[in-house]
Amino acid sequence: MTQTLTAPIPGLSDLTTTQELMTALRTLPQRPLQFHLHGEVLVPAGYHVTEVKAVTIEAMDCGGKANAWRETVIQLMDGSAEEAKAGFMTNRKFLAIYDRVVKHIPVRDEAEVRFEYGNATTPAMQYHVTHVDIASEQITVHLRTPGVQCKAGDSCGTPAEATSDGCAPDSGCCAPQAPISLG
Repeated sequence: MTQTLTAPIPGLSDLTTTQELMTALRTLPQRPLQFHLHGEVLVPAGYHVTEVKAVTIEAMDCGGKANAWRETVIQLMDGSAEEAKAGFMTNRKFLAIYDRVVKHIPVRDEAEVRFEYGNATTPAMQYHVTHVDIASEQITVHLRTPGVQCKAGDSCGTPAEATSDGCAPDSGCCAPQAPISLG
């Protein structure tokens, strides 16, 4: 029987935190750990965890609002054909790698966790975690592709009146502008 730990993420604003995922993996017996996209295996057996990144992002949206947040990005890479024969990494081995990293870099529990993966046929991309399925034979982390959204939507075209920052609805402040010459 398959058990879902968390509900699928319906929108871009929902996220799976690093702590939620690691806690879920720690509560389970040792099982092969798979990563799926659209119900299919994305990362083949024999993969490696090549890097764990504690990322701080500082950004400003097109409406002029500054924001900062943290993400945990775990990079996965295909292994050799020989390593693939040995099967999928277990959740216990995955956690041992993660635990070794967090002794040396400040990974934040509240940060969204993403998985970065790509190979010769799949462009590298950072995937969001939607949910985790637990079956008697394996643990499956379900991923989704990232999306984009206008984070200044309320001040940049959605409301019926102009904002105090001068970004009037439908003014095009979020749209591409003419190139700026730095010369």
